[in-house]
Amino acid sequence: MTQFVTLNNGVSMPMLGLGVWKVSDDEAERIVREAIEKGYRAIDTAAAYGNEEGVGRGIAQSGVKREDIFVTTKIWNSNQGYEQTLAAFDESRRKLDMDVVDLLLIHWPVKGKYVDTWRALEEIYSKGQVRAIGVSNFQTHHLDDIAASSSLTPAVNQVEYHPLLTQEPLRAYCEQKGIRMTAWSPLMQGNLDLLVLKEIAEKHGKSPAQVVLRWDIQNGVITIPKTTTSSRLIENSQIFDFELSAEEMKQISALNRNQRFGSDPDNFNF
Repeated sequence: MTQFVTLNNGVSMPMLGLGVWKVSDDEAERIVREAIEKGYRAIDTAAAYGNEEGVGRGIAQSGVKREDIFVTTKIWNSNQGYEQTLAAFDESRRKLDMDVVDLLLIHWPVKGKYVDTWRALEEIYSKGQVRAIGVSNFQTHHLDDIAASSSLTPAVNQVEYHPLLTQEPLRAYCEQKGIRMTAWSPLMQGNLDLLVLKEIAEKHGKSPAQVVLRWDIQNGVITIPKTTTSSRLIENSQIFDFELSAEEMKQISALNRNQRFGSDPDNFNF
């Protein structure tokens, strides 16, 4: 569980983290504390999740030094724009009870706002209040807009990514630009009942979920599966003791149907 990648600004980020989307504030406190006790060193939250305070408490209670935990949060759509983003980030820091956050992302590319929001993230970064900045749910044309107005390349692009939505053109673009991809909903919201995954899992003595998370890691994609269950916390972490063959990696990637379980970044209304 100590596998790390180096982001394009030299900051080290764990390849595996815990996501806390749709987790209540109190539940986030418990599961974050437990995850850290079990060896997790990255937690992914967002202002929109309504559990930043719980995440902060869980980290504080874990007994692990703050600098050893990598914390990501995000600027929500209604808070985008330059001034609004600066204020929203101050609120996130207050809720997390942290002076410095490890990674700050723009949650969705809100038309007419995300370039100004990025400018605010650059300002926050220049003040040393975040160690890295990035985006979430950005397609190549959104990233091109950022590149046209800024000399600072996002460190991370967090997107929906799984065997049914491999986003190969986007992954290739990010790799070329030095942007590290992170997978949200890597386990397809539980839709793992696919014969290929079952067969590969059986061969390795693993679960289909572990096979998918391992596929992420071997593709160089950071992964942040969400769970509130102790047994799943452990299961999701046991992905560093086996390796998928090149053929198995191909078979999993061939499952792609361009199928989203979440919203389309070019067509959302929230």
